[in-house]
Amino acid sequence: MFLGDFIDRGPDNRRVIDTVRSLIDGGKALAIMGNHEFNAIHYHTQKQPIEATENVRSTNYLRRHSEKNERQHRTFLNEFPVGASETQEVIKWMTTLPLFLEVDGFRAVHACWAHDCIDIVRKRLPGAKIGLEMLQQDKWKSGELWDAMQVLTSGVEVELPQGHTFLDKDGNPRHHVRIGWWLSGANTWREIAQSVPNPSQLPKGALSDSVQSYQYKDETPVFFGHYWLTGNPVKEAEHAICLDYSAGTDGPLIAYEFHSGDNSVELERIVTVPA
Repeated sequence: MFLGDFIDRGPDNRRVIDTVRSLIDGGKALAIMGNHEFNAIHYHTQKQPIEATENVRSTNYLRRHSEKNERQHRTFLNEFPVGASETQEVIKWMTTLPLFLEVDGFRAVHACWAHDCIDIVRKRLPGAKIGLEMLQQDKWKSGELWDAMQVLTSGVEVELPQGHTFLDKDGNPRHHVRIGWWLSGANTWREIAQSVPNPSQLPKGALSDSVQSYQYKDETPVFFGHYWLTGNPVKEAEHAICLDYSAGTDGPLIAYEFHSGDNSVELERIVTVPA
């Protein structure tokens, strides 16, 4: 089971995609969509089929071709230029990747298993897959389905209680914080917050009901990626574990050996392949 984000982080996107596709086609693997595939689909899909001109070429896409977005997507673009037939074929393949999977006693999602969002996607997207024809719908990038897809692929950020901020790594004040939804035992903002340089800047108080609603408290194991952890793999929860340890920046490639009947995650099942 691959947890998404096959592109944008190294010089050989093609080889990664070919490897994953070959294993899937051979019945040896399953895969889900990450936020990089989600973004790529929108970067390479026009809002409406129109005659391309220099003036509309960069603006008539579902994801803007801004300097920032192009920079993040550059290694993929080096191998798969916008508009090339091979690129469109790969993008079409990406739409076959589901946003989540639940099979054989475990669950897999790229960034966040949020029940409300899972339910919305189940109802609106057959097989939890984004059909190319759906991308042309009016107001595609708004509403509950769009918000749900963002949570599943990019995680959850919530607003801090009124009057509270923290300084990010660049010294900018932030009013919203990313939460570790998998930390089912967390009771305070300081325990659940992620990527906060100085947690003491966060409120001491208990979490709001809305934040607690994201906490994963099911007994079915769930595996996820996205968060670019570092160091040695750790077990932070009984039934959820992140397998992303920054393989895209010389970190180890991490896998988990799941056994049928398992109802918790164990560190001894972790398989590590050094960079």
